[in-house]
Amino acid sequence: MYSAGISNDAVVHVGREDIEWADFIFVMEKSHKKKLAHKFGSAIKARSVVSLDIPDNYEYMDSELIAILKRKVARYFA
Repeated sequence: MYSAGISNDAVVHVGREDIEWADFIFVMEKSHKKKLAHKFGSAIKARSVVSLDIPDNYEYMDSELIAILKRKVARYFA
């Protein structure tokens, strides 16, 4: 697993190489999916982008967020 962000203040920014590497791309909100599509166009169309419908209002590494992410992502790796 790998984490990268699309906002200007992200510590690690998602790049085209990340998109091409990923089997799945998980985003917290639908708006993030739209931003990826706008930024990466055709590269993103060949990938499975999944919106987890989690409000993006958690602090980095928040324990509650981590628990939610583990629960929602687990079915994709079963």
